[in-house]
Amino acid sequence: QVKLVDSGGGLVRAEGSLRLSCVASGSTFSRLSMGWFRQAPGKEREFVAVSWHIGTTYYADSVKGRFTISRDNAKNTVYLQMNSLKPEDTADYYCAAPQSGRLPRTRADEYAYWGQGTQVTVSS
Repeated sequence: QVKLVDSGGGLVRAEGSLRLSCVASGSTFSRLSMGWFRQAPGKEREFVAVSWHIGTTYYADSVKGRFTISRDNAKNTVYLQMNSLKPEDTADYYCAAPQSGRLPRTRADEYAYWGQGTQVTVSS
């Protein structure tokens, strides 16, 4: 069973930065695509970014140019570097993974495993 533990959230001022981390265990990390989702109060869970295990990435339009997803396969860790944060980025952020070897897109139901979530609050 794949286990994901995400961390790094906190309170930050608008225009500030945070870096989220997610450590994966229970699978061959180099074969595991890793995504980030977020969910604001009263809203649907929203795709943020994905790092496909084949070496490519994709971002939601709302974060493109501000957020960067990266991975360190030696540490079984995926990161989300968030710059130029806006109040509308406030949400619980979750890392997620599909079954090994799969190439998920933007739907939450394409991901089989989820971290516990880490809160990001951006003040104006």
